Amino acid sequence: MATFKLVISNPKNGIARQVEISGDAAERLLGKRIGEEIPLSELGLNLTEVFGEEIPAGAKLRITGGTDKDGFAMRPDVHGPRRVKILVSKGPGFRPKERGERRKKTVRGNTISPEIVQINMKLVF
Repeated sequence: MATFKLVISNPKNGIARQVEISGDAAERLLGKRIGEEIPLSELGLNLTEVFGEEIPAGAKLRITGGTDKDGFAMRPDVHGPRRVKILVSKGPGFRPKERGERRKKTVRGNTISPEIVQINMKLVF
């Protein structure tokens, strides 16, 4: 049984809230990829009480990233649910200290699996 912490951002007011889901709603997220949109009704979330303002009925959640159980970031350019070591120069999982710096870093793929703990999402109206 999967359990996820969803960090949901509202781009209209810049507020982000954390919601924990498990059970059937969490199982629906397995296999989804970064960039996919999920209707709020599919997850059964009531974000009106979470954000304290009315959320339109047709709103969706877009997956923007996440981290696994060991803290490794998901990257949209690594396909599948696996953990790999890649040479990176920018983007999720690496912040260069010098101009042109590249390093080999361990990152997670772009597909949600049971090893993922946190999923970052953004409201799309």
